[in-house]
Amino acid sequence: MDHSTPDSAKTTSLAGSIHDRLRTDILTGRLEPGLKLQVKLLTERYDAGQTPLREALNRLSSEGLVESRVQRGFYVKPVHLDELRELTKTRCWLEALALRESIAHATPEWDEELIIAHHRLTRTPRSLDPERFEDNPEWERLHRDFHKVLISRCGSTPLLEFCEQLADRLYRYRMLSIRKVFTTRRVKDEHAEILQLVLDRDSEKATEALTRHYERTADTVLKDLGTPAPREDG
Repeated sequence: MDHSTPDSAKTTSLAGSIHDRLRTDILTGRLEPGLKLQVKLLTERYDAGQTPLREALNRLSSEGLVESRVQRGFYVKPVHLDELRELTKTRCWLEALALRESIAHATPEWDEELIIAHHRLTRTPRSLDPERFEDNPEWERLHRDFHKVLISRCGSTPLLEFCEQLADRLYRYRMLSIRKVFTTRRVKDEHAEILQLVLDRDSEKATEALTRHYERTADTVLKDLGTPAPREDG
């Protein structure tokens, strides 16, 4: 029996790997907003051929992270303050709905998942360096896990998928201003408040607390990105 993988399958698999690497670099800001994604340079950076690379770029374009401009190529999607506001508002609407439904279908097992996810998050330092901010990827992973568990019992896979896409696009904005967000927030207290309200089955206050949590992040990023950079000539 021939177990070899067809070329098309190999290309798709390679495109998936490149997509994941590109996506991570865009979300974390290593590939800056507005940057022209020159195919020749990307093939060298990611050690990939043009066909799987273009496939990955087209997929990222459909996800709203890359722009395809006619006869000009691909660009990392620029950031816009209006988009940040719209994404935040939409996320608040959808996750409030998902959280209400999750609370309505709460189980002891879900409570345990939440408590464990929160416990792991609180025991993980936000910054790898206690003296200055240095992003901790493990905290980011556990942070995402906690928020995913919060809405995991809503009973709608499409809703959860859309919430995940919104979380990704907003993560990119947050990473652009993470140092300022880190120094101005008591995020640990906000997470604890949301958890307790969920365990108390207080849907109204829990969704309000979750909405405040997201809006505070957006407000800080808006203030940061909306502040002009100081001129070099003073």
